[in-house]
Amino acid sequence: MSPLSVTALRQNIFKVVDQVLETGVPVEIERHGKKLLLIPAAPVSKLANLKQRKVIIGDPDDLVDLQVGEWREADNV
Repeated sequence: MSPLSVTALRQNIFKVVDQVLETGVPVEIERHGKKLLLIPAAPVSKLANLKQRKVIIGDPDDLVDLQVGEWREADNV
């Protein structure tokens, strides 16, 4: 994202601040050739940005007691 001018920031300050807080992505602001960063105070976990997907078909509790097979050292070596 290209740096915002102070005027653009002033016009959209609430939108920009909400965006930074939701995404955790810093916004660069430029004034008189100098750059500032608007960043959230607490770091956002990268795992929080992952899209949640439904990949389990059925009841997830059934996976807790799932018996796949038994290891037999003599047969499996």
